[in-house]
Amino acid sequence: MTTATEQLQPPVLEPGDYTKYKIILGVLGAVVPLLVAVLYFFPQTFRIPGAQVRMLPAINAGLNSLTAICLLAGYYFIRQKDVVRHRAMMGIAFGLGSLFLLSYVAYHSQADSTHFGGVGAIRLIYFILLLTHISLAVVTVALVLFTLYFALTGQYTKHKAIARWTFPVWLYVSVTGVIVYFMIAPYYPAA
Repeated sequence: MTTATEQLQPPVLEPGDYTKYKIILGVLGAVVPLLVAVLYFFPQTFRIPGAQVRMLPAINAGLNSLTAICLLAGYYFIRQKDVVRHRAMMGIAFGLGSLFLLSYVAYHSQADSTHFGGVGAIRLIYFILLLTHISLAVVTVALVLFTLYFALTGQYTKHKAIARWTFPVWLYVSVTGVIVYFMIAPYYPAA
């Protein structure tokens, strides 16, 4: 069994790796929100006639649920000083989040937006959740990428400092994504 000190050894990186990581993560941090904005403002741009994407919102909710579980497990493991399991859970959360983004972009490139049909107080609650979810989702991309960068480059003090913000924001976005899905699911068009 390895000790916490052995688990915290930074990965072996060549001098150019830091720059390479910064470039890759910077490009991703800019491209993802830009692509989502293009889908929002130009919804017909990438349409493929006959594409079947009806099941993707449910898959996205499942991916968000699993991401939230992995985030909570990762938090638990780091509180127990089990860095290996923490890394595993956070790696899985990152992978699930990446799959979610691909699925989200695929769905919104092919389907029209669904409008919430609830009235009264539930409508206000829905839009508050949706607006905070969307606003924080944009921020989450950058937070996750910076947190990952600091972990990959062995800058654990910076990693820990930014993770204090990343964890609650990412968890909120994951959980509210599921809630918003269940609130709007009855209004998706029938097959």
